[in-house]
Parts: sequence; C-alpha cells; structure tokens
Amino acid sequence: MTDPTQLLPAWLTAVKFNDDGLLPAIAQDHQSGRILMMAWMNAEALQLTAQTQTAVYFSRSRAKLWHKGETSGHTQQVHDIRLDCDADVIVLSVTQIGGIACHTGRESCFYQRLDTSGASPQWQAVDDILKDPAAIYGAAHNATEQKNLVDHSIETEDTNKVLSSTSTVNSANRADTKQPSNTTSESILQQLDKVLNERKQADADSSYVASLYARGLNKILEKVGEEAIESIIAAKDLANNNALTDKNQYDAARHELIYEVADVWFHTLVALAWFDIESDVVLSELGRRFGLSGIDEKASRQSWAINS
Repeated sequence: MTDPTQLLPAWLTAVKFNDDGLLPAIAQDHQSGRILMMAWMNAEALQLTAQTQTAVYFSRSRAKLWHKGETSGHTQQVHDIRLDCDADVIVLSVTQIGGIACHTGRESCFYQRLDTSGASPQWQAVDDILKDPAAIYGAAHNATEQKNLVDHSIETEDTNKVLSSTSTVNSANRADTKQPSNTTSESILQQLDKVLNERKQADADSSYVASLYARGLNKILEKVGEEAIESIIAAKDLANNNALTDKNQYDAARHELIYEVADVWFHTLVALAWFDIESDVVLSELGRRFGLSGIDEKASRQSWAINS
C-alpha cells in the first residue's frame, strides 16, 4: 500500500497535523503585526495557500475548504508562512483586504480584552465595528459565509458553553455523538434557558445571542427562517446520498443535517426566550400530545378555533 505522505511535497510532510489531519493557523497583519484571526488548515488548505499566496482554511463544521473572503471579499494576501518549533502551528503574515478579518465587522477576531481593574475581571469589547455585518454579507448575513466562519464565531461559543457545562457535546462537529447517561435533553434545555435569559440583559457586543436580542424580534425570526431553509436543503442533500455508494459523503451530509437542525432548535429557543417562554412549556405540550392521534389533535384544535 502506498504511504499517503509520499504523495505530499517534502516541505508539507515536515508539518505535524493533529489526529484529525489539521493544525491551527494564525493570521497576522503584515504591517502592524497584529493577530487578526485563528482558523484551521489541513494539508490541502496549506498547500493551496502556499501555491496561491491567498489564505485557504478548512472548516471543521462543514468539512470543506474555506477560501477566506470568498463571499465577503475580505481575502488575505499571504506574504510569509512560518512554522513553529514543534512544527504543529502555522503563522501567516497577511495583508487583510478591506481591513476586516472578523465576521463581526472588526479588524481582528481578538477584539475582547480582559479588564482586571475591577473587583472581578470582565471581558470588554475594545475594538470598533468598522462595517455592519449586514452590509458585508447582505440582509440575511449570507448563510454560506456565516457557516464557513462558525469555527471561530460567537454563535458557536454561546452554544458550546452551554453544552460543555452539562458534560455533553462541546463542538459542532460532534453533534451526533451520544450523550453521557447522566445528561438529559431536559437539563441541556434548562441550561440554554438560563443562558439565553442572561444574554437578554447583556451588552450587544458581548456575544452573538446578545447581538440578536439587541437587533430585535424581526432579526431573530429572520434567523429562524434562514436556519429552517438550510435544514430543508440539508435534508434534501442527505436524501440524494447513498451510504453504500459513498460512505464518507453520506456521513458528511448526515452530519450537515444534524448541524442545521441544531441551529433551528437553538434559534427557536432564542425566539421563545424573547417572550419569556421557557423550553419546559414546549416539552409539556409535547408530553400532552404523546399517545394522541394526530388526526384527533388537529380536529380538537380546529374545534377550539371555531368556538373561540
């Protein structure tokens, strides 16, 4: 059997990728030296970056290559590529086209500074938003670009903080991993209820969810609709794949559907929290319906509407 490393150029075999075939890549401004962002690369992404002199990353959530700025136009021109002493981290010296590296519309993804001057340290957003993300990605924030950026987006951080606090899956690319036996869906939803309620009172710049609440109900409902459409597309894509024909492609499509449905659930909970409706109320309603005929349930609702 041929060793896969023999297919790679010699310089690339010197790089130590992790067990998933990835390594962290840090983008640094060529002129100022400021750290702009961190993303992941696989061997193909690194090779394309070297060949094209533009940054190409690998999206773990979507399991595909991601050409930085392919939608926003905020590409990165690569001047220099450096490998650290352990050969497992890459630093790119780049010119950031448009001056915006972060999906929040800021120069850098590292815009939060830990303020230790008070009794309790707090993260504070210290960089200005140079351009409204809606103006960059369109009214719906362009779903494709947002998904490509999810590896370092605030939305993922908000969701994963809740999931990790209940000892369940703490990253999007493990969405279909079985939960520990001591973790229930109810406890996860209760944790989400708590976090979402806190986000309603938080500064708009402190998290993705807080920014949604600051922008109002219409923006939240827009996201619910957007994620629902993406779930439909993912379901159709899975239906068009065959595990017997291409297992890897089928698994990727299956994961995509799980990921998109999780997004729908999450944003629906955000919408419910807007009205101070907790998830256990919905669970109770589902419990009430359990064992009932769907036909009878529909008829009872129609009767209720007529008599109201």
